[in-house]
Amino acid sequence: MPKEPQVKLTRFELEVMEALWALGSASVREVQERLPARKRPAYTTVQTIIYRLEEKGALRRVKKVGNAHVFEPVVSRKAAARRLVDELLDFFGGSTRTLMAQMVEAGRLTLEDLREAEGALEQIEAERTAAGAEGEKGAPAPAGEARGGAARERRKR
Repeated sequence: MPKEPQVKLTRFELEVMEALWALGSASVREVQERLPARKRPAYTTVQTIIYRLEEKGALRRVKKVGNAHVFEPVVSRKAAARRLVDELLDFFGGSTRTLMAQMVEAGRLTLEDLREAEGALEQIEAERTAAGAEGEKGAPAPAGEARGGAARERRKR
C-alpha cells in the first residue's frame, strides 16, 4: 500500500479538506457551499485553493460532470492531523513535556485527558506485546519494552 503524501496545509486549506473529507468527493461549488455561510469565500477563491491542493497532492480530480470537475481527498484526516502534531512538536523543540506543560498552564489539558491518554498508551503497548509474541520469538524487544513497556517507562520519567 503506497504511503500517503506528507502535505503541509494552511488553515484555509484545512477547512476545504474538512469539507472534502465530509463529502467524500465533491465539485468546487459543493465544497464552497459546505463552508460556513458567515465567512463563505467566493467560488473562484475556493477553486484556486482546490487547484493548489491538487498541485500539492492532497486531492485529485476523479471525474468531470458537465463543466464541473469532481475532486476527492488523497490525504486522510488522520495523516493531516499527524502532520500538524509533528509541526506543533517541532515548535516546542520536539518535547512533549514542554507542550503538555503549556497545555496544562492554558487549561487545555485535564487530569481526565491524561488518564485517557494513559489508557490509550497501555492499549497500544498491549497490542505491540501481542504482535511481538506472534512474530519472531527470538527477536529482541524494542528499547523500553524490554524493561517493562514504553508506557511504564514514560510514567517513571
